[in-house]
Amino acid sequence: MHPHFTTTISIWLSSTTTALTYSIPSNLAQIYNDHKSTHCTKPLATGFTDGQTSSPTFTYCGDIPNAIFLHSSSNQYDNMDIDCDGTNPNSGNCGNDPSIQPQTTFQDQVSQYGISDLDANVHPYVVFGNTDFDPQGSGMEPLSVMAVVCGGEVVYGIWGDTNGGDATGEASIALAELCSPGTGITGDNGHTADDVMYIGFTGKEAIPGNTADWMAGNKEDFEDSIRGIGERLVGGLVS
Repeated sequence: MHPHFTTTISIWLSSTTTALTYSIPSNLAQIYNDHKSTHCTKPLATGFTDGQTSSPTFTYCGDIPNAIFLHSSSNQYDNMDIDCDGTNPNSGNCGNDPSIQPQTTFQDQVSQYGISDLDANVHPYVVFGNTDFDPQGSGMEPLSVMAVVCGGEVVYGIWGDTNGGDATGEASIALAELCSPGTGITGDNGHTADDVMYIGFTGKEAIPGNTADWMAGNKEDFEDSIRGIGERLVGGLVS
């Protein structure tokens, strides 16, 4: 879980790569800009860090209806450290991650879809929740779709893992590579700037179930399978 990618939101679609990132809808761009410069008024849990500094300024915030997002009191969002936990943890660009775990938090739940666990190289998942905060208590469901604003675009992933301690801002290498393709992302090299907005959605409508292509052979196919759900959820957000 280690960092590397800097952002004032503009609505654009990259023409230089084939990665499945998508133009940010106007409502999400407005939400990103509005909440970045304000303090969280409905904190669900506080006292977390971005995993790179010891400053406990990060909060799980409930200011957006039907959503939970990470925010810092210093008018920032979060960074993106790299997670390689799950099946095939040493494959792809994950080999040099010094903190690999052989399983993810929701290994038992994902087995119902015919796979033994999430694959960090295939499934764009977010590490969301900590020892002292379980998003399920605030209405999120395991393996639910999440939206991640990064690099001026939006990437869709799932809530796939949790973290011990107080570190936040971590995602699978698949999600990081979708956010920042061609920049040398590895298991030990992520994104250090606190400009990434992680949005989890409350309610069972965020669970992709069999709509998601859990057996996909690559991250692009998996993300494409959950894009419709993600776009619908983002479309319902209000600042």
